[in-house]
Amino acid sequence: MARKPAVMYREIKGQAYTRREYMGGVPARRISQYDMGSSKEEFPITLTLKVKNRVQVRHTALEAGRIAANRLLSKEVGVANYHLRIRAFPHVVLRENKLATGAGADRVSSGMRNAFGKAVGTAARLECDQAIMTVRCNRDKLEVAKTALWKASMKFPTPCYVDVEKGKELVQ
Repeated sequence: MARKPAVMYREIKGQAYTRREYMGGVPARRISQYDMGSSKEEFPITLTLKVKNRVQVRHTALEAGRIAANRLLSKEVGVANYHLRIRAFPHVVLRENKLATGAGADRVSSGMRNAFGKAVGTAARLECDQAIMTVRCNRDKLEVAKTALWKASMKFPTPCYVDVEKGKELVQ
């Protein structure tokens, strides 16, 4: 995995690097599931977690948010009483130019010569007000679902907010 902190990959800079057929290899995504709970059931309330800023979210952060939200929902609500879906997909491949450190490193590493970098992970590029995850549930479980999405938002590198929809009209 990457040695550099995730804050270095937060901003969207340059063109997306997504052509996997030209790469030597890309680390596998950490996200294990995109749909959790009862996917066939119809629920009256939909809560959507959206980002406020334009940002890149790494696949490890998406998985951490998924685990945080799913754990609270499955404990408090029950697996059959909600549907959680991850809406962001990590397409963009992140690269890192690893440099040697320590004594004698200047003789070993080549600095910025041929500094294209190796693939170290993937990220999802999100625009302002784009959805990261959605929870559908019953009316009596609304507060638990809001709390679950709030806990998931703590794992992401940008401020987030929750949109609540009852059927077609928006609820604040």
